Amino acid sequence: MSPFRSAPLSMTAAMLSGVLLSATAAHAADWTIQVRDADGAPVPNAAVAVELKGQPARPATGVVAQMAQRDRQFQPQLLVVQTGTAVNFPNFDTVRHHVYSFSPTKKFELKLYSGTPSEPVVFDKPGVAQLGCNIHDRMSAHIVVVDTPAFGITDAKGEVRLNLPPGDHRLRLWASRLGNAAPTAQPLTVGANATGVLKVELKD
Repeated sequence: MSPFRSAPLSMTAAMLSGVLLSATAAHAADWTIQVRDADGAPVPNAAVAVELKGQPARPATGVVAQMAQRDRQFQPQLLVVQTGTAVNFPNFDTVRHHVYSFSPTKKFELKLYSGTPSEPVVFDKPGVAQLGCNIHDRMSAHIVVVDTPAFGITDAKGEVRLNLPPGDHRLRLWASRLGNAAPTAQPLTVGANATGVLKVELKD
C-alpha cells in the first residue's frame, strides 16, 4: 500500500477552486466602464457593480462607511456599499436630524440626534435604500447595497475604473432616474490579458 493517502474529493475540489480563484485574480486588469443612456449621453453619478463569475457573494466584514449630514444635506447623496457594511450617520450640523429609511432593503430610524449615533446601521441585504429626514423634507440620499466588492460611481463623463478579471460576469447599474427600483442587470464580458473601455447602456 502506498504510504501516501489521497486527499478526500471534497478537499481536493476546495483546493482546486481556491487555486482557480487565485489564478483569476492574478490576471485581473483595470477597465474603464463607460455608462451611457439610450440617447448615448453619459450618465454621471451612477452606481456600477460587477458580480464576478466564479466568486460567490460574501458579506463584507469589519467594513465601515459614512453618510454624513452637513449644511442640512446628506453627504454624499449616493453611497455604494457591499452587503454587510456598517454605515455611520454623523451629524455635523448645529440642528438635530431624524434620519430614516422605509425601503425594503433596509428599514431603520435614527430619531432626533446630534453628533454620531453610538451604533452604526448594518446594510445586510442588496438593493436600494432611500434616506430622508423627518425634520427637513428636502434632505434625500440613496445607499445602493451590492453583493460584490467590485463597485464604484461614475464621474462627470459617465465613467468608472474597476479592476476586473477576465470572464463572463454580471453588471449591475443604478442611477437616480430609476428611483427606488433595484439596480438593473446585464451580462458583461471582460476579455483576457487586455485593458480598455467597456461601453454599457443604462436601461430605464
